[in-house]
Amino acid sequence: MKREKKEKPISDELIDELLKQGRTAEDVNGLLKQLTKAVLERALQGELTEHLGYSKHDPAGHNSGNSRNGVTRKTLQGDFGEVELEAPRDRNGEFEPQIIRKNQTRWTGFDDKILSMYARGMTTREIQGHLEEMYQVEVSPSLISEVTDAVMEDARAWQNRPLEPFYGIVFLDALYVKMRYEGRVENWAVYVALGINLEGRKDVLGLWTSATEGAKFWLNVLTELRNRGVRDIYLVCVDGLKGFPQAIESIYPKSQVQLCIVHLVRASMNYVTWQDRKKVVADLKPIYKAVTADEAERQLSQFETKWPKYPAITRLWRDQWERVIPFFAFPAEVRKVVYTTNAVESLHMSLRKIIKTRGSFPTEEAAFKLLYLALTKVVAKWETVQHWKQMLNYLDTVCGDRIQEAGVRR
Repeated sequence: MKREKKEKPISDELIDELLKQGRTAEDVNGLLKQLTKAVLERALQGELTEHLGYSKHDPAGHNSGNSRNGVTRKTLQGDFGEVELEAPRDRNGEFEPQIIRKNQTRWTGFDDKILSMYARGMTTREIQGHLEEMYQVEVSPSLISEVTDAVMEDARAWQNRPLEPFYGIVFLDALYVKMRYEGRVENWAVYVALGINLEGRKDVLGLWTSATEGAKFWLNVLTELRNRGVRDIYLVCVDGLKGFPQAIESIYPKSQVQLCIVHLVRASMNYVTWQDRKKVVADLKPIYKAVTADEAERQLSQFETKWPKYPAITRLWRDQWERVIPFFAFPAEVRKVVYTTNAVESLHMSLRKIIKTRGSFPTEEAAFKLLYLALTKVVAKWETVQHWKQMLNYLDTVCGDRIQEAGVRR
């Protein structure tokens, strides 16, 4: 095993000597800036020496064809505040420093701090104030926009990346953001596709925005997923949007469509008075917690008998029943994977925490940029879905041939 090289510690004597200049927080910060300036300028001089092939004042440089040519003054922004540097240059203009590159004005990692704050929903003005308060760095709104706008190239590449040929489950749902459009602030739908691959890994397959949520737009989303490489999906979980199942089946005819139980319960609450909500929710639970579809139907009949004042709820469930019962064909462990409370709903909860800090978005691109940055943080924390081994065994049993036909290498 290769032994790691230990960094040589700075001696206590040197630290004490430096601290003679002062020991307050401002003194120490000033000292750090001086050290940063001195170290960077010395490193730049070292890089130039290596580039030229001889040291400063070395006779070997006479008639060498290139030589030192003074310095260029530049301001570098970072956690330590602003530092004025003198970057050396050569007469032929061939020197390309590596530690601080030409035209670089921000220390490595400084942009990441801006992006991190932006991804947490902070506005440009809030980021500007935070950087000035914490690091005594004055950053213009245009610089912050420049840093965040640079993310759009990565975001577009992410949105158009190839996808896997087969997904065990895909959740399709929309959340809403406030968007300025033609001088008005409107609610716009952000379409989200969340997939679970055969390894049990969750991933957001894409984001799409539209003025309204509709089956026709979802058809465009599904077509794009198909074009990006998704050949088949075993189960697609959706809300109760009219025409949605037919849109799915037109692109993925072999896929089962499962109505999201969370959405169905939530839609049921639209008919319930505030006083009855807890009781009705409790009485709906035996329906979707039933062991079999037949038992679930008996529980629905009991609910109908107990709550004659809410016939619209029973009618809602019966109208959607063919999209509810696929759920009951799965073993108990697999149902825990399918049940959407801990999948798309938790994702939307994370995104809403970011969105609520914004009054509205000026453009679709601004909304997409923030949601993309927020997603990168959320997805990085995801682990393999629990009980996935049972789900994988189930998929091998019921659609192993489809997995092979989709072109999955296993």
